[in-house]
Amino acid sequence: ELDKPSFCNLQVSNNTEHHVAFKVKTTSPKKYFVRPNTGILLPHDSCVIRVTLQPKREYPPNMQCKDKFLLQSTIVPTNTNTDDLPADTFNKDITKEIQECKLKVIYETNSGDGGFNSFTSQSPDSTTAIQHFKDERDTAVRQTVQLQQELDFLKSQRKRRNGSSFSFVFASLVGLVGITVGFLLNLSLASPSTA
Repeated sequence: ELDKPSFCNLQVSNNTEHHVAFKVKTTSPKKYFVRPNTGILLPHDSCVIRVTLQPKREYPPNMQCKDKFLLQSTIVPTNTNTDDLPADTFNKDITKEIQECKLKVIYETNSGDGGFNSFTSQSPDSTTAIQHFKDERDTAVRQTVQLQQELDFLKSQRKRRNGSSFSFVFASLVGLVGITVGFLLNLSLASPSTA
């Protein structure tokens, strides 16, 4: 609606074992209010980012929008605090890997009141990144299943060995007792009687 702010929530998740810092940038910082625009996600944690479009006095021509967002993320040390992030954390260089997801804003007309909603569409780069992460997840799931099968197999082998080792130990013990008794009998029978 005109003269009212519009907002949407963006959920960001960290599916890694590392602490991950994120930053949201936009091509139109005066039009959008983003909170939090920077943060740190603990391993397997998530965060909701609220993107608010400031009130508009008129609709954009042809409902076209060229606004974009860039979500950047990078692994940071465990003890890092959001306030302690160096200014160059999200600068690209050879020493660190910065993941990026580009989001394009698209306005959608609202049939009821002629207002508009904005939402983001993913660029081909982000679609490729998402597919890459899905492939990595599928590979990890397959490896987990394979490792579970190997673990089950090893457990069954161990049970079999434990079962057969008991009989082997028992047989060895009986054999040792038998040899000892035989040796003692042989000694007592072979010794000359002193009568």
